[in-house]
Amino acid sequence: MPDMPDEYQSLQHEIVECQICPRLTLHRQQVAGKKRRAYADWDYWGKPVPSLGEPDARLLIVGLAPGAHGSNRTGRMFTGDKSGELLFDTLWRFGFCNQPSSLHREDGLRLQETYITAAIHCVPPQNRPATDELANCRHYLRRELQLLTNVKVAVALGSIGWQGLLLALGELGLSIPRPRPAFGHLASCEIAGKITLIGCYHPSQQNTQTGRLTPEMFSAVFARARELLG
Repeated sequence: MPDMPDEYQSLQHEIVECQICPRLTLHRQQVAGKKRRAYADWDYWGKPVPSLGEPDARLLIVGLAPGAHGSNRTGRMFTGDKSGELLFDTLWRFGFCNQPSSLHREDGLRLQETYITAAIHCVPPQNRPATDELANCRHYLRRELQLLTNVKVAVALGSIGWQGLLLALGELGLSIPRPRPAFGHLASCEIAGKITLIGCYHPSQQNTQTGRLTPEMFSAVFARARELLG
């Protein structure tokens, strides 16, 4: 993975140290202190989870938030939970990462052409961030978008990621189609002739276990992304 620019490293450090939202700060620390029995021997991360990927990425993935016992435990996006199992296996099959699984921060995973961030960097209670919390964290997403100058395709995992990305792009002065594009699985739109946004149901256990999102449906999103990128 290329060396990260100073601006990127500074931003990720700022994210990890963030305590802007009192409710989220308290909740992530409580989860890390209580732990889950299966991970009793883990030293939980318990802080905002930084983004993951390459500064010259052409594919941007925007998720919802860290999992309570996934990223909030491991300290790396989508690492250590069922959502990540599906995501990284799919990314690997389409050439967007170097291995099909991600268990911990030192397991050798490397993204290729890809950058993963989230609408919110702290685990929220019941996976439901408040409107003001999303607005606070969108400040980081805007700055990431300014740094990621090579992005051509953005995949939003879930409606919150979709709306957050559209808001962030609009706040940066890019022209957003009117009426505002509605989220849907495999929904897509062009943003200012620069970025193709693709919607995808979030790979949460609730979606995969109920069949709302199948592996084939998930693969179709990244097949489309690979087609657009060449």
